[in-house]
Amino acid sequence: MNTTIIALDLTKQAPHSPRDRLAGFVIARRTIDKCRADVADTLGEYHYDCPLDNVLFTFKGITGEQFKSAVQNSENYEDVGIWLLANGTARTSAEIKTWSDEVEAASMMKNPEKRAYFTEQCTKLGLNPETATTFDWLDADDRASFTVKSA
Repeated sequence: MNTTIIALDLTKQAPHSPRDRLAGFVIARRTIDKCRADVADTLGEYHYDCPLDNVLFTFKGITGEQFKSAVQNSENYEDVGIWLLANGTARTSAEIKTWSDEVEAASMMKNPEKRAYFTEQCTKLGLNPETATTFDWLDADDRASFTVKSA
């Protein structure tokens, strides 16, 4: 079943979780949501073509502009997934799974330049920065942002 891409208003709702995989790739659905919102000027506090998006772009050997063109020319998420598989650096299913698993398990705690920021942000959200992954933090931040706004 194909899921139509709707330009989300990211001032009112969060994009997909970075964990939600598309064609095996983490980050992809979230990046599509941010891309469409950027085009529609409803990005809010989110950023398209940010360092997280570039983790995907670098792995695939594509640019944010190439990805944006693919998103704009696609009606559903699955079409973008097919485009990702066919463009940029060729990757096997095993490579995509390994990469996605590693990215999902990664933590900014391991980056000395980002450790203090990550610790502060996790603490605000009630997460243990020693055990939280970057995706744990992003998901918790999304929930907190929209729980407060809708309350």
